[in-house]
Formats: sequence, structure tokens, C-alpha cells
Amino acid sequence: MCDNSTRPEQSEGADPICIRQATAGDRDTIWSILEPTIRAGETYTLPRELNRDDALAFWFSHGHDTFVAVSGEATLGTYFLRENYGGGGSHVANCGYMTRAGTEGRGVGRAMLEHSLAHARARGFRAMQFNFVVSTNERAVRTWQAYGFEIVGRLPEAFAHPRLGPVDALVMFKVL
Repeated sequence: MCDNSTRPEQSEGADPICIRQATAGDRDTIWSILEPTIRAGETYTLPRELNRDDALAFWFSHGHDTFVAVSGEATLGTYFLRENYGGGGSHVANCGYMTRAGTEGRGVGRAMLEHSLAHARARGFRAMQFNFVVSTNERAVRTWQAYGFEIVGRLPEAFAHPRLGPVDALVMFKVL
């Protein structure tokens, strides 16, 4: 069962992108999405040599609501939503998103972002914060900004990019 329906910008005839809660049966397909991104080391601070079990343990951590984006029989992306911090910061959500290689431009990231914003509001979060957006991940930065996220901090040379060397990381924030 999906939590959303066809997005208006989807191409005619394409199966709708649906977001649903991930299950244990999704672990293999989620790993097939996570692994190339982790190995590339260009957008996440996860160790590039992280193994399957540890990656999935992180993605399905206690306190994470984990989802998959599907179209027809294909899983195109996955995301998790959690509290950014506990205590006095527990009203701020945080998410991590990954899309399957080759799905660029299909609206998968936007569909997951829209779903995560609605899910965060439904859970009572009052804001969403991305703690460490690699500045060279320009597609993500543009998408987050298009949805009202502001760059509220810049961490100079905080990310060791495997091809570009030290690059900035951004802190992005949106009131819900």
C-alpha cells in the first residue's frame, strides 16, 4: 500500500511513485541502493568500506521511520526520518535519502522529500534540519532550497571528498 499517488510532473504512462513503510523484505533492495552511494563516498559521511549488515543496521536504526519509493515493481529510493536530537531538540526532524543510480530526473528525491515533510508534520515535528549536506551535491542543495530549506551554516572543508579533496558541508533548516 502506498502513502501517496502519482506526482503531476511524472511522464505520461509512467507508473506512479509510491512511498511506503519499508519492511524486512526490502533489505536486499535497500542495500542495492545504499551500497553504490556509500562506496562512491561523495555525499554521505558513512565509511566507504561499510558492510551490508552495518549499513542496514544504521538505515533501520531504532528511532528511524524507514520508507521506500516504488514505481511498479521497482524500488527507486529509500529514506529514513528520525529526531535530529533528543530532549530540547526532539521537535526537529532529520532525514537521510538515497535514490537508485539512473533514476535522476524522475522526481524520486522530490517525492521522498514531500512524503518526509508530511510525515514529519504528522509526527508533530516543528522543523526539519539536514546536518551535513555536502556542498558539491548540487542537485540535493537545489532541491532542498526549492522546498524552502535555508542554508543556516557552512562548515568549511568539513567533508573529505574522494575526488575533489576537502569541500564544505552545509547545515540546512526549514520550519514546518
